[in-house]
This record gives sequence, C-alpha cells and structure tokens, in this order.
Amino acid sequence: MAGSEVNEDTPLLRRFSTPPVFTQSGYSEHMSDKTNLESQYSTSSYTSPFSTMSTKSEDSSRPPRMPQAIAHRGYKAKYPENTLAAFAGAISIGAHAVETDVHITKDGVVVLSHDNTLNRCFSRPEKIIDCDWEFIAPLLTTEEPKQHMPRLQDLLEFLAAEERKHVWVLLDIKLDNNPEDIIRLIAATITSTPALPSHPWSQRIVLGCWAAKYVPLVAEYLPGFSCTHIGFSLSYARQFLHQKNVGFNMLLPILMAPGGKNFLHDAKKAQKPILAWTVNQVRKMEWCIRRELDGVITDDPKLFLEVCRNYDSKAMERGLSWREWVDVLRLWVLATIFGWLYRNRFAGRTRSQVQVV
Repeated sequence: MAGSEVNEDTPLLRRFSTPPVFTQSGYSEHMSDKTNLESQYSTSSYTSPFSTMSTKSEDSSRPPRMPQAIAHRGYKAKYPENTLAAFAGAISIGAHAVETDVHITKDGVVVLSHDNTLNRCFSRPEKIIDCDWEFIAPLLTTEEPKQHMPRLQDLLEFLAAEERKHVWVLLDIKLDNNPEDIIRLIAATITSTPALPSHPWSQRIVLGCWAAKYVPLVAEYLPGFSCTHIGFSLSYARQFLHQKNVGFNMLLPILMAPGGKNFLHDAKKAQKPILAWTVNQVRKMEWCIRRELDGVITDDPKLFLEVCRNYDSKAMERGLSWREWVDVLRLWVLATIFGWLYRNRFAGRTRSQVQVV
C-alpha cells in the first residue's frame, strides 16, 4: 500500500544497553578480531539514537515501517560532501540523520572529511594529519557551491538548535587515525559542545567503528554512547551479534549476496539495528524497505524518501536487472577478497581477559 508508515522524528537506535567500561591497561592495543565482550553489560536503561523502527509488526496486514533516511556525507548528490551546506540540505528535505567522516589535524582538531588528504575535495596535496586547523580553515572546496571543511564542533553546534533536535549523526571513524587519539579527541569535542538539555549527545551520536579494537575505547571515553560496526565482511561482523551496544552498518551487496539472508535473520533475532551503505538506486532502496532494514545510507536522501512514500507493500517485488545483479556479485567478490586482507591486517586475539565494570 502506498504511503507506508514513515516515522518523521524518532531517532534510530533505542535498543542498546549502556556500553561497558574497559579498565585493563593495554587491552585496547590488542583488540582486533575478537572482542571478548559478550558478558556483564550494564542493564541501566538509557535512550540512544536507534529506535525499533524496523521491528516487524505482529499484524501482517500492517505496512512495513520505513527505514530511516541517513544522508551519506550530507546531501552528497547536491552539495559538496561533508560540508555544512550538505548537512543543512539533507535536513531541509527530511533526512532523519546525517553520516559523516572524521579525521584529526596535526594540532588535534576533529574535522569532517572522508579522505585523509586534501587532494580530491580541495585540490591540495597535503595530508590532514600534517596540517594545523589554521591552514585548513580558509580552504574552499573545488565543487560548487564552494564550502569550507567543517569541524565536528561546527556540526554539533549546528545540530544543537531546537529545530534540529530530532536529527542524529553517525560518525564514520576512519582507520588511518590513531585509535586512542581520535576517540579521545571526539569525546573532548562532544563534552565541550553544549547539547539541548532534552536531547543529550548520547541520544544523538553513534560512533561508527570498522575494527573491534575501537569499541572498548568508545566505552572508555564515551560511556553511554552507542556504536555501529561498519563493514563488508559478515564473518567479521558476527562477533558483534551478542554485544549489546553495537549495531551493524553493512555494505549493501554483502547483505544481498550469499550469506546475507542468514545474517539478517540472526541480526534481527538478536534485535540489532541494521543499516546499509551506500544505496542510490531505486530497486535497491525498495529491497532495503522490503527487508525492513533500520536505516539506509544514501547520497540522495530526497530520492529515498520519495521511494518510501510511494512504496506499495502489496505489489510484486521488482527484481534487480541482470546488470544490477552482476554489479552486486562483482562487489561481493571484491569485498570478500578485501575482507580477507582486512581481517589479516586486524587479526589476532586478546591476550588477556577483560575487566568489565
């Protein structure tokens, strides 16, 4: 039925418990493939940014709830990525959340950039980690309308306005930063930026972690905040199925290809929020709706919201074209190979047990 239910203002991750705090010295240095975090979680209740939006209704006649629209690097289809214009544009057309990438400068400022260099977006050869904020601040994007690179502080100040209180943010923490440095600096930025009293940052910020070793650092520096594992390997992701403060943000072709159906079943059974990236084609958006994912990360949130509004749950599913399936399988093969290399890079097990308090 067209016009299936779309929640316009409920933040997304309400299923998480308060994450544990890891106190054993040196533990985070050895965290990688297996987290050993499966027991002794705090059961104190608190509200975090994910809700139960895609929990299947017991009433089979009820239309599915729509995944939330999460703007990839802001409204990337229309504005320079990871800029305040892109975030404002996404919010103006109704996106529930914005996704952005974080790096740190030489002088310890958390900035919003997907790349670790200034080359692609600003036509500069320097690496961000080699530059002070004073050098980066005046630079303008090569893409129109020209924009400055924002800091995380700038985005949080923008989101702290009353009229934006229902918007939440997913921070993609890039692996080419020192893990402890970037988590510590993110925490310091969040702590120093006032939030709306009714909507604390712990309810509006989700930390996106590619590697398991980041999870205890989030728990140490940002207790009460939620994580989501960003990834493309289902076998790597499965270690988080029973870790209560971590959801999933998976490359869409991995969910569509062999093994994806079982993973979705197990994740939903574990009541884990599931996001997919990066979804820009209508039929793939419809696939995410029919599988009742919690959120869709897209370059074009306006298009996705239109697909949601026009979605007919009783219509026969429109399958992907053969070219789209070839593309899915191609990405699945590449991700499987890269996942094996990635797993080797971050392989290893913890050398000792974890103290959880």
